Amino acid sequence: MTHDIAHLGHVEMLTDRFDESLDFFTRVYGLKLSGQDADSAYLRAWDDYEYHSLKLTRSDRTGVGHIGYRAASPEALERRVAAIEASDYKTHGWVDGDDGHGRAFRFEDGFGHLFEIYYDTCWYDPGDTADRPALKNTASAYTGAPPRRIDHVNLLADDITAFRTFMETCLGSRVTEYIQLDNGRIGGCWFTVNNKTYDLACTEEHGRGQGRLHHVTYATDQREDILRAADIFLQNGVHIETGPHKHAIQGTFFLYVWEPAGNRVELANAGARLILAPDWKPVKWTEPERKKGQAWGLKTIETFHTHGTPPVE
Repeated sequence: MTHDIAHLGHVEMLTDRFDESLDFFTRVYGLKLSGQDADSAYLRAWDDYEYHSLKLTRSDRTGVGHIGYRAASPEALERRVAAIEASDYKTHGWVDGDDGHGRAFRFEDGFGHLFEIYYDTCWYDPGDTADRPALKNTASAYTGAPPRRIDHVNLLADDITAFRTFMETCLGSRVTEYIQLDNGRIGGCWFTVNNKTYDLACTEEHGRGQGRLHHVTYATDQREDILRAADIFLQNGVHIETGPHKHAIQGTFFLYVWEPAGNRVELANAGARLILAPDWKPVKWTEPERKKGQAWGLKTIETFHTHGTPPVE
């Protein structure tokens, strides 16, 4: 683990139903709109310090546009770029950034997912508006029971071992938990670049897709926030796919829904769980253990293993 990467910064989500998706994320899901241009809306949770943690972009398809990580310093950014350029992974080079951050270096895993690393960022400033927090150590006002911060993104790939090498090589990530299948393959890996339990997960692609998204997750303060969100989703006709239940892997209390364009999004509460041990040994889950399902709650619904975006024809 290199500590060159500070944290997951943002995810760009593509939608072919932009207006409906934007209404969902702001009015129903509870994110805040920082700004908008002709193609994208820049959204954040109430305690995300950056200008945006979700970039919602008009498209003719769904899925993920890119995943952005913030480097720990300008020097760390250059070290990571040098490591990526020395590898065999496809690079797109430097881009100017967007409304939320400065220049960024873009590159791909071997499965069609586009990543970028940046350092210069725009801190959110609520000014003297109603969004100004009562406590100066929070990023903006707290209203209702919305998510507090971006938590993680889950991608799909058909070779998790190869994806693990990519994460270790390019981002300096370490694995905290993983699934070992009976046939010898790795069925899923959970990665972190800091002391969070994970900021990115990659699980096996079962739909023969390429570069697909499984879900994007925001964290809540309390499990009760997720229970309230379930009622809000019900009231607004949102498709609740599964939950609220508790995952065995990573131990999070969760709720999965589909936003109007079909992208899966999650609300999760991990409690106070952090990975503080510098010599943490990844937790292995066997296939029989994984097939038991969740820690508690109903059996995992079949679409959870097959649905990803964009859909496979």
